[in-house]
Amino acid sequence: MLRARKIPQRMCVGCREKKNKRELIRVVRTPDATVVLDPTGKKAGRGAYICPQNDCLTRAIKSKALERALSIEISDEVLGELRSQLVQQ
Repeated sequence: MLRARKIPQRMCVGCREKKNKRELIRVVRTPDATVVLDPTGKKAGRGAYICPQNDCLTRAIKSKALERALSIEISDEVLGELRSQLVQQ
């Protein structure tokens, strides 16, 4: 008897919806305290998940949910880089 594999679920920090891990993009605070997008989902560091829509990122930034999830203050410059990388995805 075959069992169906359980699909990992994560919550978007912007819209707070649970979705399949593969549908979300991981934002990671690396051990050297830089914040970057992690399309592979395998980089070392503290991670938070976000939907690939710009409005979810805007909501996460406005409510400071992304900063709370990563336990770090994020500069406007880094937030701009995240936004441009998200648009390219």
